[in-house]
Amino acid sequence: MTPGYLPFHPSPKRPDFRPPAGAVDAHCHVFGPADRFPFAPERKYTPCDAPRDKLFALRDHLGFSRNVIVQATCHGRDNAALADALIAAQGRARGVAMLGPEVSDAELRALDAVGVRAVRFNFVRRLVDATPHAVFERIAERVVRLGWHFVVYFEGQDLDEVAPLIRRLPGIVVVDHMGRPDVSAGVDGAGFAAFLRFLDASPDVWVKVSCPERLTVAGPPYDDVVPFARLLVQRFPDRVLWGTDWPHPNMKSHMPDDGALVDVIPRIAPTAELQRRLLVDNPMRLYWPEEAG
Repeated sequence: MTPGYLPFHPSPKRPDFRPPAGAVDAHCHVFGPADRFPFAPERKYTPCDAPRDKLFALRDHLGFSRNVIVQATCHGRDNAALADALIAAQGRARGVAMLGPEVSDAELRALDAVGVRAVRFNFVRRLVDATPHAVFERIAERVVRLGWHFVVYFEGQDLDEVAPLIRRLPGIVVVDHMGRPDVSAGVDGAGFAAFLRFLDASPDVWVKVSCPERLTVAGPPYDDVVPFARLLVQRFPDRVLWGTDWPHPNMKSHMPDDGALVDVIPRIAPTAELQRRLLVDNPMRLYWPEEAG
């Protein structure tokens, strides 16, 4: 592991909040095991192994039914570990891949067949090297034919730079981790207000109300982040998703207890209806439309 890398919590609590039947953890990862699925040579960090069996055990422990597994930069464009986990999940997981312009049509069809339903474009400079937007648009033109959508990860201060590309992408775009706002500026701050205006004007843009542990200044129980997520859930109830982000790569301040993260959900989605939309209806509509009501 990279020096200082924090392994995931060894024994998370069983949440006090019980997710509704059919709940989906819509943002999590699998890493390795490295002796079977080596990490990418160009990676910016080396994590601990976080294999599929650990993820599925956590899913059951927390009271969830399904996962959306997101390819992370430590595996780069080699989606083998992701595909292996999707196959092992036997329909209880869907995937978000990372792709380069060199991907073949046969590879795209194979990923689609095992359950990949989106491609992720990462703009966080400490994690990836810069990629021209035209490259992402060429990839988008190919994957949209499969019915896939797009997941984008960027820092709050980069919204103006990324927004034009997001508007050009065909179909639904999901923004990771609330667009990473500066929570120290408060929920009424200029940066988050700009993000809200962007969402208001972009009906095909969804948002994950995830990762309070990454955004917090105050630390657990994340009182400073809750107002941001709650506002998004209440304002855009049909365009929000939630996920653990297990195994929480590159956390520097602390390693969150995943059970405690689940207990944040009723604070950001305070009614049973909002909880059902956040955890069941929305992810099912996006990732399992053939089963959605």
